[in-house]
Amino acid sequence: MTEILHRVGIDLGDRSYPILIGSGLLSNSAIFAQCPKATQAVIVTNTTVAPLYAAQLQAALAAHYPQVRQVVLPDGEAFKDWATLNQIFDHLLGHGCDRKTVLFALGGGVIGDMTGFAAASYMRGVPFVQIPTTLLSQVDSSVGGKTAINHPLGKNMIGAFYQPRLVLCDLDSLATLPAKELSAGLAEVIKYGPIADMAFFTWLEQHMDALRQQDRAALAQAVKRSVEIKAWVVGQDEKESGLRAILNFGHTFGHAIEAGMGYGHWLHGEGVGAGMVMAAHLSQRLGLVDAHFVARLTRLIERAGLPTRGPVLDAQDNAGAYLSHMRVDKKAEAGDIRFVLIDGPGKAVLRSAPDALVREVIATCCTPAA
Repeated sequence: MTEILHRVGIDLGDRSYPILIGSGLLSNSAIFAQCPKATQAVIVTNTTVAPLYAAQLQAALAAHYPQVRQVVLPDGEAFKDWATLNQIFDHLLGHGCDRKTVLFALGGGVIGDMTGFAAASYMRGVPFVQIPTTLLSQVDSSVGGKTAINHPLGKNMIGAFYQPRLVLCDLDSLATLPAKELSAGLAEVIKYGPIADMAFFTWLEQHMDALRQQDRAALAQAVKRSVEIKAWVVGQDEKESGLRAILNFGHTFGHAIEAGMGYGHWLHGEGVGAGMVMAAHLSQRLGLVDAHFVARLTRLIERAGLPTRGPVLDAQDNAGAYLSHMRVDKKAEAGDIRFVLIDGPGKAVLRSAPDALVREVIATCCTPAA
């Protein structure tokens, strides 16, 4: 049974689009009547998601598109690269796809990012639709139009801002999500509290057990509120010239962990979880928050099943390794690292910090590998 529980709009003028949150959306052909018209539709998915949901989506799309094909990519952050992106282009060119061809991103954040980048680039832009199947992608990466692939020297460094036409968050798809992936998604949910809404943070403290047990009502509320906050931020600053950077709370440290460990060793949300703790400690050292806030955030991240300590990237100079990776972060300017910090609970600020202070935080918050 199809049930649309919430509808959130992204207000970007002629690039505005709806985000639908509910159950049974994936297999309901009527919902796809609002997608762009075309002769061809191409589902981009991966080897994990395809056996679970690709047939449902293909059947739903067949009512609207004479030709529906699939591109099935390898699964994992390690494949978010040029070679895998080219598999999408190879398919589009090989099947004579034109500028009206609609791409459907069926999967998590990696699939969403790569499909969006392919859509932005193919013939200089074709329409695409986001169908995120992980909690992380539903509450964050599918919304707002940031698309990219990774480079060995930095995460998400090659990409484009390109908005989807529609986002469908089918909560049913979360039922097949491994517990570790669910926890990774909760990192992106938790971040919205410290940067924008401490009432939501309190709600998360009260409902964390229900979320980890996949309570449907709790998940629907968490996705809705997360998307509302992100929609508001993106509506103010689509291309991250200022305000939107606050959505990267914990990500500067987290991206360093991912790049330093090798993409795929830590899930993105795991890096963000430990990264938020590190950013909170840095905020405290700068006098922006107190120890109680840091402890409260750390406790919630731990309850979400996420790491609260970063790994050691280099046994000789761990802080140096972190700093080296963070200097190529997209928020860095002329080599000056800028962190999203908490300027009092519920308010974020983007600012730099002395390397010596950052080194202290890394020394405090990292644990040697067992």
